[in-house]
Amino acid sequence: MAAAAAESGRGGVSLCFAMASGVKALALSAFTLSWTHSIAKVEWQEDWRITPAGLELVQARVKGTGPGMEPPPEARLVDGWFQWRPQRPAMHEVVLGNSGAAGEWRLCHDGACQTLSEIVGHPIGANVTTMKICNDP
Repeated sequence: MAAAAAESGRGGVSLCFAMASGVKALALSAFTLSWTHSIAKVEWQEDWRITPAGLELVQARVKGTGPGMEPPPEARLVDGWFQWRPQRPAMHEVVLGNSGAAGEWRLCHDGACQTLSEIVGHPIGANVTTMKICNDP
């Protein structure tokens, strides 16, 4: 799996996951967010960078196509993945929904991947999690 290269969280920003049970902060500056589409059962990956301006989506990849997940015209097929560089401004937060129908969101950095439940230390269930920048823990 192609994971974004990560550095330790320097520069005063980190990644925070806010959920009903509290907030979990991670000291990192880049990561890959991965999930499986609930209907097509196809893997999707996004490389993110944490900057003082917000969360910056650097690259997106999808292993196939399906309803609501068609790659844009500029996507190129590389090693079985449609890849492209989304052109959007940095975002203050990203809301992650979890229907429970296709497993959990996975966060990869430093060569390892974990589900959000593993990261926060308890099952998150089919709840909303907000991903945002935060001050270093």
